[in-house]
Amino acid sequence: MNYEIDSILVTKEQIYDRVKVLGGQISDHYRGKSLVMVGILKGAVMFLSDLARELDRDLDVSFDFMSVSSYGNATESSGVVRILKDLDSDVRGKSVLIVEDIVDSGLTVSYLLHVLRQRAPESLSVCALLDKPERRRVEVPIDFRGFIIPDRFVVGYGIDAGGKWRHLPEICSVRTLSE
Repeated sequence: MNYEIDSILVTKEQIYDRVKVLGGQISDHYRGKSLVMVGILKGAVMFLSDLARELDRDLDVSFDFMSVSSYGNATESSGVVRILKDLDSDVRGKSVLIVEDIVDSGLTVSYLLHVLRQRAPESLSVCALLDKPERRRVEVPIDFRGFIIPDRFVVGYGIDAGGKWRHLPEICSVRTLSE
């Protein structure tokens, strides 16, 4: 499918300001704990990087990554989630924060919560840059939320459409071009 950028939904300035606030909230919440931030590849890489830079210097923080797929190259979730890359570290007894780019159907986050709970972390929370509650098929907790957005297909700030537009500094909606 071919897409074109339709409009900017969240500016780079809005992202910067909100990530700063989230960094403060996460720092306060995890003070004195051993925190593992689990970035969900590839979409959450920019968000995780910027968020980590906003955390207090004295926090005990490490990073790990998972890659999961429920979309393939489609714009709609298939409903089947599979792990493409698992964690490299043991999270038993640690505070785990899943860092996601976007939560829409809730299927991916629900699956991740199920898988990671089985690994006996001290706590398990979710931080999502974008939330599309209109698309929710499974209710999931979002402990730290960036923005609620409408039911639009979006790109930018790490999120792509067919491998394009991850590099954009803002969140843009895209539309399908008529062929």
